[in-house]
Amino acid sequence: MLDLLAPDLVPEQGDRLTRTAYKQDFRQREDAVRYGSSWKLERRQHFEEQGSPSRDALRRGDWEEALRLLADRRDTLAATAQEDERRGYAFHRVRVVERPLTPYVQWELHSQRQRAEYGQRIRVVPAAQVAASEDTGPLPEVVVLGGRTLFQVLYTEAGANGAIRYTDRDLVERWENYIKALYAVGEEVISYFDREVAHLDPPTLSAGRE
Repeated sequence: MLDLLAPDLVPEQGDRLTRTAYKQDFRQREDAVRYGSSWKLERRQHFEEQGSPSRDALRRGDWEEALRLLADRRDTLAATAQEDERRGYAFHRVRVVERPLTPYVQWELHSQRQRAEYGQRIRVVPAAQVAASEDTGPLPEVVVLGGRTLFQVLYTEAGANGAIRYTDRDLVERWENYIKALYAVGEEVISYFDREVAHLDPPTLSAGRE
């Protein structure tokens, strides 16, 4: 278990953004990062991702189509990797995993293994690593962009519902350090996937929910 505790987030100290405003602000701030890095903590075990044909196929229970559609995006991933290298940018992800895997996480790990093949920095940690910070509930999903901005992503049952943006330098730095510490003890997603996920049967959906 990681001894370092996640910093508190007080919504009143940030700016509430709608989903549209969050996407626009995120894109602008990320595009402005040069020769820097960003860090994302992925904690939720189920997520209604919008705008993903592969995710839609999973929702329908068509596992083969979901994987085929992931394979179709390789050119896009290669182009993104080239652009990130050109501007000296690195995006890091830490995926918290509970066992048994939910259908969503099983699908997402297929996606993330593919991303890692194109140079994306992704590591997996078991839920036990964050238990010390979850006395009052699961950690939020958080993204730190370029060491300057922190987004706490908000959700409803239908998926992402905007975010709270924080720009206090001390808070941003403490969250970045927390995610970095998790990353340091995490396992590379490719090795984790090959050992724990590759052999699994297609997920079984229950009552239309993954």
